[in-house]
Amino acid sequence: MNALVHRYRPLGIVLLLALLLIAPTAGLLNGYWSRTVMLIAILSLLVSGLNVVLGYAGELAMGQVALYAVGAYVAGYLGVELGMTNVLFSLLGATLAAVVVGLITGIPGLRLGGWSLAMVTFFLVTLVPNLVDVFSGFTGGTLGMGTAVPTLFGMEIVGDRLYWLIILVVAAWFAVARNLLLSRHGNMFLVLRQSPILASVLGVSVYRLKLLVYVVGAIPAALAGALFSMLDGFIAPDTFTFALALSVLAASVVGGATSVYGAIAGAAVMQLGQQTFTQFQTWQLVIYGAFLLIAGIAFNRGLAGLAQDGLAAVRRRGWLPTPAPVTVAAAEPAGEVETRLEPLHGVTLRTEGLGKSFGGNRALDDVTIEARPGEVTALIGPNGSGKTTMLNLICGLYKPSAGRLLLGEEEIGGHPTYRIARHGVARTFQTPLIPAHMTTLAFVATGRYVSHRVGILPAILRLPAFRKGYATDDARAMALLRLVGIADVAHQQVDSLALGTRRLVEVARCLASGARVFLFDEVGSGLDESDLEVLERAIGMIREAGGTVILVEHNFPLVLKLSDRIHVLSQGRLLASGTPAQIQNDRRVLAEYTGATDGGDAADAFDSVADLQAADGPATPKGAK
Repeated sequence: MNALVHRYRPLGIVLLLALLLIAPTAGLLNGYWSRTVMLIAILSLLVSGLNVVLGYAGELAMGQVALYAVGAYVAGYLGVELGMTNVLFSLLGATLAAVVVGLITGIPGLRLGGWSLAMVTFFLVTLVPNLVDVFSGFTGGTLGMGTAVPTLFGMEIVGDRLYWLIILVVAAWFAVARNLLLSRHGNMFLVLRQSPILASVLGVSVYRLKLLVYVVGAIPAALAGALFSMLDGFIAPDTFTFALALSVLAASVVGGATSVYGAIAGAAVMQLGQQTFTQFQTWQLVIYGAFLLIAGIAFNRGLAGLAQDGLAAVRRRGWLPTPAPVTVAAAEPAGEVETRLEPLHGVTLRTEGLGKSFGGNRALDDVTIEARPGEVTALIGPNGSGKTTMLNLICGLYKPSAGRLLLGEEEIGGHPTYRIARHGVARTFQTPLIPAHMTTLAFVATGRYVSHRVGILPAILRLPAFRKGYATDDARAMALLRLVGIADVAHQQVDSLALGTRRLVEVARCLASGARVFLFDEVGSGLDESDLEVLERAIGMIREAGGTVILVEHNFPLVLKLSDRIHVLSQGRLLASGTPAQIQNDRRVLAEYTGATDGGDAADAFDSVADLQAADGPATPKGAK
């Protein structure tokens, strides 16, 4: 049953589109409803663009209406002043103009981010009437501009032909948006929304990805503007208002900002509401505010989320079959677990006199360590000793205040995080950074986004390169999930997993990247005994494959079991270095953990750090906050 539904779903979409196209000529829609459908379709383009930027990528860029105006005026100018009435030229010209404007406004604006970006883009909307007046020679000024009758291959595109054009253009955009957003690129947009830090650690230039998202979101806005100019036959600045921007935002929230087709539902609610209530124009700001408030509280995933929840409830009751998990072409049979990794080509990582200051606070001071390929190098010490600061320096989240950081013979200290990641440095986090709206399998596969990249065009057109790359990514991700013992959660939402499972997912994500250096930050925290055994096996396999591992961990027995060399930090300085046996019996380390001075009574009560932890867990060390 599920296979049949999946197989014939595209056919159902084609039949629905065909029905929508023939509706006016078949008498199913009169002139009023035909125009309403066209207005809903145009508004859905605007909402879709906002969903890409805000819903998927989390960028609070609200300038869709300004780009809508650009598309309308460019299409109008091409037809009236240059005689280019061919709809293909109009749509192409409007799109190119919006991309240029998107780049001009996005390059400085996206460096701000957050509410600053929202204010800049809202300000851009309020500037539209002024800009129209300034360029009145091209736009007709405040009096507006009539547009030429659109044509295609000598035919005038009016009436039913214009209806068909609008429906086909909107359908084409949603096909493009669907293929883009339901690909690794769309998954990376979701990663960006959750955490720009995570995106950069995956090897992605956050600024360039934001710019790509902004430009992609500009395209449907431009198309909407061009189509509106053809439909209305007249363009005036009072069309492109702040109220319209709020309408688009409300439609995005109501329909579901992270749904591809939720834009259509949200646009329909807004457009039909506007046409149904005679006093809508008077109360529109209040109505939009109410929509945003109610949708944000009652159903924050919009109508699309409600539909998904309803469908899930129906399936739980047994009224509809539950879809089987998507079959992944795994690298080995489902019952087997990988027992070794491919060679990882690890590289030596060295710090020389490394230091980091935050104002007057010296977090790291003159630290020199070395981590070699095929070895596990542990960093231990009390809270606040500088362990995570060291990892942040290595992966580029912080820039060193002093000293050198070498990967092989190349100095990487101060390089952008994404560049260091592309050199083969992967890491986990104390608190796992996990995106929403993504399966575990898809999240692990994002580790391969940069190292095994498939272009945007193959993803949109679903070319063989995309299908092959997607299948390979999924197969590799599934194999790694089996390796860390959590293949059973592959098709669950990754943000719904328990903390310990999330840590294992992060390990799998690091392995998927094919990194040479692995930075594991408290990766054993929250794991039970069976999960710790899986973690030990995975780290052991990385060591055997030649990877370089730096392990920050409070679980001292785990450190002793896995490490080849241990460095102890205390108050930002290197206290001791040595083999596990040497560190275990080092009186200075024991004194640091007990809070006693070297040789004091508290230190004498235990023979080693391991004895201390076995007794009651480590006491609060001196200097810890």
